[in-house]
Amino acid sequence: MDANQTSPTGFDTERVRDALRKVIDPEIGMNIVDVGLIYRIAIEGNSVLVDMTMTSPACPMGEMIFEDVTAVLRDCLPPGFELDVQLVWEPPWSPALMSEKARQHFGWEE
Repeated sequence: MDANQTSPTGFDTERVRDALRKVIDPEIGMNIVDVGLIYRIAIEGNSVLVDMTMTSPACPMGEMIFEDVTAVLRDCLPPGFELDVQLVWEPPWSPALMSEKARQHFGWEE
C-alpha cells in the first residue's frame, strides 16, 4: 500500500482510500479496498491517480465497479482536481492481496 500523500490543499490518499471503501464488490459483498483491488493511490499536484484491478479479467461486475469508483472519487475530490483511474492486470489479483480482515471473514487466514 502506498504511503499517505497529501496535496498542497490538504487532500490526501487516506481520504481517497476512505471514499473507495464505499464501493462494494457485489459478488463478494465487501469493499474493494479490503478485497485488495486497489493497487495504487497517488496524488501528483492536483491529480489523483488510482490503479485498480478486478478479481479476474472476466469479472461480470467490472464495468459497474469501475463506474462506482469513478463516481465516489469525483464526489470527494476538491474543486479543480483531475482524476485518472486505470484498470490494470499486473500483478494478477489473488486472495493474498486481501486485508487480514477480509481473509478472516472468508476463512482464508494464512
